[in-house]
Amino acid sequence: MVFVFNSYAVSSKIEPFYKGGKVQVTCRYMFCTCGTRVNVLEVGTGKIFSSIEQEDQEDITCFSLSPDDETLVTASRALLLKQWDWKQSTCLRSWRAIHNTPVASMSFDPTSTLLATGGCDSTIKIWDVLKQYCTHNLKGSSGVVHLVEFHPDAERLQLFSSSADYGIRVWDLRRSQCTCVLQSHFSAVTSLAFSCNGDTLVSSGRDKICTVWDLKSSKAVRTVPVYEAVEAVVLVPEGEDFPQIGVKSKGLHFITAGSKGVLRVWEASTSRCIFTQALTHALLLATSARLAVVTAEHNILLYELSSLSVQQQFVGYNDEVLDVKFLGRKDSHIVVATNSPQLKVFELSTCNCQILYGHTDTVLAVDVFRKGRMFVSCAKDRTVRVWRMHLESGLVACVAQGSGHVSAIGSIACSRLKENFLVSGSQDCTIKVWELPESFGAGGQTGIAEQIVARVTEKGHDKDVNSLAISPNDKLVASGSQDRTAKLWSLTNLSLLGVFRGHRRGIWCVQFSPLDQVLASSSADGTVKLWSLQDFSCLKTFEGHDASVLKVIFLSRGMQLLTSGSDGLLKLWTIKTNECVKTLDAHQDKVWGLHTSSKDNMVVTGSVDSSIILWEDVTEKELLEEQVKREDQILKLQELSNLLLEGRYLKALGLAISLDQPHTVLRVIKGIRQGESGHRKVEETITRLRQDQKESVLRYCAVWNTNARSCLDAQVVIQVLLQHESPELLLQYQGVRGILEGLLPYTERHMQRIGRLMQASMFLDYLWQKMRVAGKCR
Repeated sequence: MVFVFNSYAVSSKIEPFYKGGKVQVTCRYMFCTCGTRVNVLEVGTGKIFSSIEQEDQEDITCFSLSPDDETLVTASRALLLKQWDWKQSTCLRSWRAIHNTPVASMSFDPTSTLLATGGCDSTIKIWDVLKQYCTHNLKGSSGVVHLVEFHPDAERLQLFSSSADYGIRVWDLRRSQCTCVLQSHFSAVTSLAFSCNGDTLVSSGRDKICTVWDLKSSKAVRTVPVYEAVEAVVLVPEGEDFPQIGVKSKGLHFITAGSKGVLRVWEASTSRCIFTQALTHALLLATSARLAVVTAEHNILLYELSSLSVQQQFVGYNDEVLDVKFLGRKDSHIVVATNSPQLKVFELSTCNCQILYGHTDTVLAVDVFRKGRMFVSCAKDRTVRVWRMHLESGLVACVAQGSGHVSAIGSIACSRLKENFLVSGSQDCTIKVWELPESFGAGGQTGIAEQIVARVTEKGHDKDVNSLAISPNDKLVASGSQDRTAKLWSLTNLSLLGVFRGHRRGIWCVQFSPLDQVLASSSADGTVKLWSLQDFSCLKTFEGHDASVLKVIFLSRGMQLLTSGSDGLLKLWTIKTNECVKTLDAHQDKVWGLHTSSKDNMVVTGSVDSSIILWEDVTEKELLEEQVKREDQILKLQELSNLLLEGRYLKALGLAISLDQPHTVLRVIKGIRQGESGHRKVEETITRLRQDQKESVLRYCAVWNTNARSCLDAQVVIQVLLQHESPELLLQYQGVRGILEGLLPYTERHMQRIGRLMQASMFLDYLWQKMRVAGKCR
């Protein structure tokens, strides 16, 4: 028996959480700016713990987390400062920043009491966060104050700042004066780091030097040339040995990261670089128990300090997602092609990411072999690459590469049975079959990729080849093209077996059924078609998308289709009935990536909106919940009948309201009214209800009042509410205005009907009286 999926729900998301700006790291959490939000990322799982978003939708210019990890303050372009309870994502208070221009920098003092803000208006404000007032207004800086830092010794009450004049100003907060200016840099000062005793300061700048300062004499004791623009500096903990990174003496050592993308460990006493660790364009360095390095591509790497080895890597921004596939044993990973030359491999349990380098231009498509340990990629650089994952460590390496196309390669497909060949399709309109060697052992171990060559090349279409699919038995390959046709080829020699014609616009995707001799194709004309492999005729056409259908896959052993469109919608189709059973809406833009897991119970999608969503089948779960709900409702209905028989009207009415069944509530009201002293019991029962229950009864009355058979019951309930509830309280009821608008016209109609009845009864009474008088006269 094949289980048919009818419903999917979002299981998890990999969304953009960092688009540049400040990053702050604690032991468990990472705080990153992302436009109008500050995202709080849980380091252990890689999931967004909470998101702090500005209500005014203004971009956040900077933020700061207090040393005790309790208080978060943000500054926006609206010149507002906001204090947040970041664990609950609630704003505690907001106040005007007093700065005339946006706040450019911000920092807390060691006691988490004082907050310094540096503005683009050349001023610095000091705020008492607890007492909620501005304590200092420091003037004298030149240009934008882009850096403010408190001295780590709270008793000194010193603040260090830097602005456009490249000097480091030291402020005495007791006297509200600048005591001295440390002059050494000839470009922007990017970072300050204090020694444990607070007597030594290391500053870094984009002038390619780091300066060591003696704060007692306010003089530079050493200038260290680092030969690159330095974005940040961090001191190595003193009194500890870190032999793996070259720290063997007890002197001052510091780590720098800059424009060349290299972490360097320096010995301050000799100005020597004693250790280097390659990165990629590192722009920011933050510290907690570990080192956090932020690269120019918005990637965040967490390093172990003792060895400077990468522990975790997070991708802050994926750009446009062009393709995504499940990978690894039990589909534990996904491989993602984005609008860049790098491939990204995510571990789903932790969101830890490996970035794979090799292609020199945008990767357009990926495909995975059946066992899940190897996959292939193609790119605009006109090459194909074969990658292999080590199943134990999860590390991925390129083991083979091939070139031969003369234009960008837009589609690629792997063999289904064995890992022995792949097929590529290009914008040069050709299709190539590539043979793979039996073993990639040497390539995987040495790191040198083997060269592969195409076995067969054939001009397949008149325009770009957009999609390729290989049959489950590895004997056929199907191609879909921008020329509005799909073609079927023999894999032996790429001989043409047939052409599928019928789409009105270019074909974006083709897919073989896992069981039947059927091919599915999706097109820019908004339709999906099923084709027979026997006579190449169209068997079915699925219409429902309002835009281009970009991807199609089979589910439920070929009994269903799942499609994705350029409008961001996913649609689940039942092939037998030709109907769409579910529409899934979670993306905001084109969904280029669509893939199902090996067990068919998970689906992953990737979109141009930079988000990757994992969907899980919840059909069985929903059926079970519905069954439990029905059983619970049957038990409640039985209990309701027993309560009515026992005359326990209050509990019966409350139960009927909880079931949200107006007809059942009406039956209870009628039952109470038909008993002895019915009106009094209705009054007692209604007045003892909770306010939310009274709101529901009033809402039901608006429905009952539309029917002449039940209007009297509705009017009795309304009378009780009007007698016992004040007008002010009634107006607080949810939706009361709409209810009253519905009650008034029908009540007027009922009154008119009663008036006509009374007139008719008076006429009958008059006739009866006249008839009696006439009888007496006789």
